[in-house]
Amino acid sequence: MPRKFNSTSGILFDCFNYVFLAFFALITLIPFLYIVGGSLATDEELIRRAFFLIPETFSLDAYRYIFSSGTIFKSMGVSVYVTVVGTLVNLLFTVTMAYPLSRRDLMGRNWLLNMVIFTILFSGGLIPTYLVVKAVGLLDSLWALILPGAISAFNLIIVKNFFQELPAGLEEAARIDGCTEIGVLWRIILPLSKPVLATFTLFYAVGHWNDFFQALLYINSAEKWPLQVLLRQIVMLSQGTIGDMTQLDPTFVQPPQQSIKMAVIVVATVPILIVYPFLQKHFAKGVLLGSVKG
Repeated sequence: MPRKFNSTSGILFDCFNYVFLAFFALITLIPFLYIVGGSLATDEELIRRAFFLIPETFSLDAYRYIFSSGTIFKSMGVSVYVTVVGTLVNLLFTVTMAYPLSRRDLMGRNWLLNMVIFTILFSGGLIPTYLVVKAVGLLDSLWALILPGAISAFNLIIVKNFFQELPAGLEEAARIDGCTEIGVLWRIILPLSKPVLATFTLFYAVGHWNDFFQALLYINSAEKWPLQVLLRQIVMLSQGTIGDMTQLDPTFVQPPQQSIKMAVIVVATVPILIVYPFLQKHFAKGVLLGSVKG
């Protein structure tokens, strides 16, 4: 039923809310528009004008430099592979551990939950983690970017809480109909968990896509660099801080240093922005549903 306004004050209040929210939405959008505009501007304009959204002279030199070599497409493929496979692994391990822990009759449940919470408060540290990755033979392997962070303890607890809130009668009815535990999880629990699964799919995917530190630690071969590491290398090369510019392209021409930084941000951000609208409708609902109860 369409909403009816009962008074002038109600109309004014809603108008104020719209203007207020639109103002803050604009505040969050302007920095990104500045980055896009700056990536299309010349270095001279970036130095001369402190702030602008539309450049006076459009230049694609920064993007030409970034895409001057086929290496970036290979790195983008590596990032897509790590993001897709890593997210699937994250969801598989998170769901298969969260579902048993959501069962109050599970033997040793409290002990296991305490162990999970312990990992949130304390971790092994950088060097022990590196030694473990090296000992199991994952150095210079893309699996080193996936398996060490296969489960996020915080996300696991949220998903576990969500599973606990589902009506127990649904599971009992499925077992009466002959479903096994795997069948209950696959046919009952997962279809009802689309909001929380979509939410943490986005969380895990963004984490894998943006991560470059793990690759710096574990990946030695340049052909296995994910996009974020390659973009970092491009920025450093453009500033002349490391190596030789001709490593990327023998016909190299000095790129604009300021606009290339902004172009790198655009190239790294746009793929995730494309994915987000497909999951946005589940985003807030999934987080809230899983965080109501403990």
